[in-house]
Amino acid sequence: MSEKKIKKYESCCDVNGIFKIIGGKWKVLIIKSIANECPKRFGELKREMDEIAQTTLTIQLRELENDGIICRKVYAESPPRVEYKLSDIGKTLLPIIELLDDWWIDYKYKSIEMKK
Repeated sequence: MSEKKIKKYESCCDVNGIFKIIGGKWKVLIIKSIANECPKRFGELKREMDEIAQTTLTIQLRELENDGIICRKVYAESPPRVEYKLSDIGKTLLPIIELLDDWWIDYKYKSIEMKK
């Protein structure tokens, strides 16, 4: 593809980068869960999302932490206690997630109306 054609499709919004951070089945649910009760312990997250495998939850939490969306705090206790909370940048996602939720509700309603 020529340089001219590539520039034509460039955007100021890197959708691939956005969905790398919040995409997938669980990440937005994890963010919303932590936002609802902050800080949130691992066991509480696992109970709320009983369909997610423990390994998957661990991986998703690590990715969100590595991307700076959540903060992880480990307490030197026996057994160890780990708490998660939203970082400042993670908190900025909440209005965006709310807008996406509103859009989805509107979309579902309109798509049902169009099928009638």
